[in-house]
Order: sequence, then C-alpha cells, then structure tokens
Amino acid sequence: MVLRALLGLIIPYLFSASLLADTLQIKPNHPEQYTVVKGDTLWDISGKFLQHPWQWPQLWHNNPHIKDPHWIYPGDTLYFSYVNGEPTLSLVPPGSEYQPDLTPHIRESAIEKAVPMLPTNAIAQFLTSPKVVSAGELEKAPYVLEMAGEHLVAGAGDRVYVRSIENPQGLGFTIYRPGKPYVSPETQEILGYEAEYVADTTLEMPGDPATLLINKSDFEIQRGDRLMPTAEGEVALTYFPKPPETRIVGSIIRVPGGVSQIGQFSVVVIDKGEADGLKVGHTLDIYQRGRVVADKIQSDEAVAVKLPDEYAGVMMVFRPFERVSYALVLEAKGAIHTLDRVQTH
Repeated sequence: MVLRALLGLIIPYLFSASLLADTLQIKPNHPEQYTVVKGDTLWDISGKFLQHPWQWPQLWHNNPHIKDPHWIYPGDTLYFSYVNGEPTLSLVPPGSEYQPDLTPHIRESAIEKAVPMLPTNAIAQFLTSPKVVSAGELEKAPYVLEMAGEHLVAGAGDRVYVRSIENPQGLGFTIYRPGKPYVSPETQEILGYEAEYVADTTLEMPGDPATLLINKSDFEIQRGDRLMPTAEGEVALTYFPKPPETRIVGSIIRVPGGVSQIGQFSVVVIDKGEADGLKVGHTLDIYQRGRVVADKIQSDEAVAVKLPDEYAGVMMVFRPFERVSYALVLEAKGAIHTLDRVQTH
C-alpha cells in the first residue's frame, strides 16, 4: 500500500486553522521509528505517535523534507524527531540530509493503492444503505406491485412492476423494507426509522406501473417493498477525523445487523445527528457506563452505588442523518455495549 495519494488529499487541509491551532499531543511511549507494513492505515500509524490520531496532518506539516507528497511503501521507515522544538516525522533518520531516491525500483505489489485513512471496507456496505427515514416517509414511496414473469418472489436479474414512477429524476432506485424505530434512551422519543436495504434496481420504463430491473439483491423482493431514488454523492469517501466544535453527549443505541459484541471497526448507531452539529469525520470518545452494584458492607440494607464510567475507545461519524448517525469504532480499549456513552473529547 502507498501513502502518496492520501497525502495528496491531506495537503490542502494542512493549513486549516482548526488543525494547526490544536497543540500536538505526543504519546510518551512513542517509537523513535516505525516501518510501514501491508495493511496499515493512516489512523493506525498516527496512533503510534499521537494521543489524537486526527492530528496526523500537523505532524507531517512540521516535516522539513516533505514539501510535496511523497510515496510511502511497506518496508519504508518513518523517523520521529524534534526540529526547532517541533515534533516531526521524516523519511530519513534525524540529522541526515534528505536525498531523493531516484533509482528505478520494482515493487512487489502489482496494483498500488494508497494507505487509507480508515479501513473503508468496514463501512462500505453502510455508505448508501441502510438509511434513516422519518415517520411516514416510506409509506409515501412507490412500492412493488407485482413480479414480472409470474414469479412469486424476485431477485437479481428479474424485473418488477412498481406503483408509480412517472416522472423520475434518475434511473437508479433502491428497494427498502421498513425496519425498527430508533429510540432515544433518555426521552424514549422516536428519532427516526431504519429503512433496511433489499436491492438495487434500474428503471427500464416509467409509468404506473413502472418496470424496473433488479441489479443486485441481499434479500428476495416482496410485494409491498418500497423504493426510493438511489443516493448519488450523498456520502464522503475521504475522511479527515477531528472533534466536533460543539459539546456532544449521547449514547450508542444500536449495532446494525443484530451483532451483540462491539469492537474495533464495528459500525454502531448513536442518538445524535446533524441537528446536534455532527458532521462526517467528527470523532467522539466512548465510555462504558458504570454498573450499579449493591453495597451491603456498612448496612444491613443494600445501597445502590453506580460505578464510574470507564473510557473504552474512539469512534468516527461517517454518515450522519438528522437525529441519528452511523459511526465506526476506531479504537476499542475495553468492552463496548449498546447504551454506552459517547461524548466530545
């Protein structure tokens, strides 16, 4: 994997006031050098040197040798040092003169890819689906009326008839099925409804009914399934993690797919969204909520005592909706559960 393409994306952000205004917090036990290995992400590498990995661009900005993006490959070594009192990462040992290597090389990898900021494969399936809708939004959407060819159910390669798509803005439509509501653990208020992904389709003929071809499906299509236009350019593919500008305190309210255990690179749903100031790339600390235990030591009657919340990791919002957000757990220092607290660093 290579880092040059990603650094090329980061360079325009190096002089952002919000990034450069933050004081770099270096880990006391950071390594003096690190050799890049296959599978590294920028978050992993920066976390070896920094208390807050999102400050990676500032650390590179201090590098006196890198004025333009340079390639970094597995096997290359990064050196940590201080130059004029500023922490830096360099491609050469401290005190060495930088000499670009212009010798032709043969790299082992046939296809070279940039070291990603995050493991995007962990969130790929959540970038466009499922989605969060408001009450009644799906009920107003076009729905599958019948399967073509007298099929009882339909899948990839089949066609379906849909009521009613007469003046579409595009040809791509996604089939959804109503899911469970997202509920605030504090107020019990419904924050939105999950629209579960079923299939991707292409409109072949508008009308009432319209004819659509099923391109890909995770489940068999059923009569009554709802369709919404496929989102184009709705989600970001490049992330620049940083804390929110406003104070955020919320909770993990669900793990998609019914997964019970939450660890590094798990996707979770939190009860805060765009209405609360969350944006793509915002990072939040995770705290395991302290258990309530019975204290019987000084009294015959048990007294309920809540144990302190414990720091458990960091997450990054990658797909915010109005009142809830999908987030990726970047670090898991301890056990993480639904209803655990999330908050601004």
